[in-house]
Amino acid sequence: MPYDEGLAERIRTVLAEQPGVIEKKMFGGLAFMIGGRMSVGVVKDALMVRVGADAHEGLLQRPHARPMDFTGRPLKGFLFVDAPGLESDADLERWIARGVDYAASIPAKGERLRPMPSRARAPRRKK
Repeated sequence: MPYDEGLAERIRTVLAEQPGVIEKKMFGGLAFMIGGRMSVGVVKDALMVRVGADAHEGLLQRPHARPMDFTGRPLKGFLFVDAPGLESDADLERWIARGVDYAASIPAKGERLRPMPSRARAPRRKK
């Protein structure tokens, strides 16, 4: 089953003012990247949300939230929100905000938290 294009369009509308959003086909659906990091996406008719490991367990207690699981082993820090939990625009916006906030809280790909130590060596001498 392809992803829900209507849900994807609702996400695009919410993210319209967010700078640097890139759409990328992932996980058999569509992901929305912020700073090179996946924030939210659509898989079939569910919203995929990146929430981080610390918030994961608590958010699974919310109605219509479930573990993100493709292989029988849930991916920690990611969850699905089923369609009934996204009926109102306010609910969708809250879930998207969680994904965007988490993605924005981690360095973009290519950035490092601290500089790498120098490993430069003196040039080799010719014999």
